[in-house]
Amino acid sequence: MRVLVTGGSGFVGQRLCPMLIAQGHEVQVVSRTPHTVRERLPKECDIRDSAQAFIDTPPEALVNLAGESIAAKRWSDRQKDRLIRSRVEATEQLVSLCEQLHENGQPLPKVLVSGSAMGYYGDQGDRRVTEDTLPHDEFAHRLCAQWEAAAKPIEAMGVRLAILRIGLVLGPDGGTLQKMLPPFKLGLGGRFGDGKQFMPWIHRDDLVNAILFLLSDASLSGPFNGSAPHPVTNAEFTRTLARTLHRPAVLPVPACVLKAGLGDMSQLLLTGADMRPARLIDAGFTFTYPTLDKALQAILDD
Repeated sequence: MRVLVTGGSGFVGQRLCPMLIAQGHEVQVVSRTPHTVRERLPKECDIRDSAQAFIDTPPEALVNLAGESIAAKRWSDRQKDRLIRSRVEATEQLVSLCEQLHENGQPLPKVLVSGSAMGYYGDQGDRRVTEDTLPHDEFAHRLCAQWEAAAKPIEAMGVRLAILRIGLVLGPDGGTLQKMLPPFKLGLGGRFGDGKQFMPWIHRDDLVNAILFLLSDASLSGPFNGSAPHPVTNAEFTRTLARTLHRPAVLPVPACVLKAGLGDMSQLLLTGADMRPARLIDAGFTFTYPTLDKALQAILDD
């Protein structure tokens, strides 16, 4: 199968693309700067600067992971707009490609697995969250809602749409742990605020396998929570990470400090959701790393 991936050079994409190739698929990658991402991806990848550039070799499946890092900069109004546009425009590009293929009488992709995030639900306190949970209206929800809405027109063209609401992705050399590990290795880590907020997480390999699972099962559509079945609070995450590193974790960061330093972006660290992958589990997906201690042990032993 020919699979087009946006965000293929990112933390998740760099793991997904080799897995697709190992399974015998052809991989197409969209990157605004193909020459700069070439070394991050397998040589077999066909890298072009837009989705429309693949009109001559129509993909049979689409995976949409593109979007500016949510935690890269303080959330000014301008940055919020950039976060939304980076996701919506990449998604609209895939819809436009399908529209062009349809107009040309060319075959359409069978499926789009499109990224979203746990932020869709907003702050849910300690309430257990499944795909049926109503969201709390805040910026993170509005961002994800617009991202998901941008993909919806593809369904009218007969393309199966699976939305993956992704938790905090854990893996070596990137993702959530990249900024957390240095202070924790020095014994300077600690919880954020009171530590009661939930942190839905997922090992990168499980996330990649979930994407492959959604690509392959033609019966699966709609939203899916892309997180491990055993989320933890921030305090539990902190303790488990410190224990795995054999370090103390006794320096909490007060909520007022995070709010002063990060502004609205502090919501990422101080709020969360007890998000459960109910639909993935019901569909028969099996997690290799269902618990945080198992996931961290595997990552930190790499």
